[in-house]
Amino acid sequence: MPVMKIERGFDIAMAARALRRNDPQLGRWMRKIGALPRDPRWTQSFDLVDALARAILYQQLSGKAAATIVGRVETAIGRAKLCAKGLAKVDDPTVRACGVSANKLLALRDLARHADQGLIPSARQLDRLTDQEIVDRLTAVRGIGRWTVEMLLMFRLGRADVFAMDDLGLRKGIQRLDELEQMPTAKQAAERAKRWAPHRTLASLYLWRVADFQG
Repeated sequence: MPVMKIERGFDIAMAARALRRNDPQLGRWMRKIGALPRDPRWTQSFDLVDALARAILYQQLSGKAAATIVGRVETAIGRAKLCAKGLAKVDDPTVRACGVSANKLLALRDLARHADQGLIPSARQLDRLTDQEIVDRLTAVRGIGRWTVEMLLMFRLGRADVFAMDDLGLRKGIQRLDELEQMPTAKQAAERAKRWAPHRTLASLYLWRVADFQG
């Protein structure tokens, strides 16, 4: 039986109505912040290996520092796309000379190995995998954690019901939303988020704004 394609993106207006109805407390913040636009990246094509390689290189670095390193790697491989074939063209010392740590180098090599073996889903395959299947497939790569995949699900694939329980910004948002003295644990945040299903992605987008709201 063929697997149905999962459309990228979701009806933001419909999800917002459901969230306001099911959680008036969040609804008040949503009205204060205003309507959120549809993310244009949901309909943009992208190379998954390139996206994961960049995610690895950006980990635990400032955006400026990571961008500098990514630029050096692009120059070293002679391509703007960090594909498996491009990474295979350069040896370890060359990659390390770009400012890539030993652990990140191992992660990049493991990503390339998975890609060479056909273990990284294509764009078409991604649209036919469930959220959990994508998490399971991609976290098998060294250096790719659940949070990284959850960000991919939210911002590139536009999946509607994703909640990154370990994200500090989301937990801070819940703390402010519920006027808690202490930031909730990851498990407590996940439990709180059940109320927003199946629209947890939009709830998350608002929670990040709640956490940073000034005024």
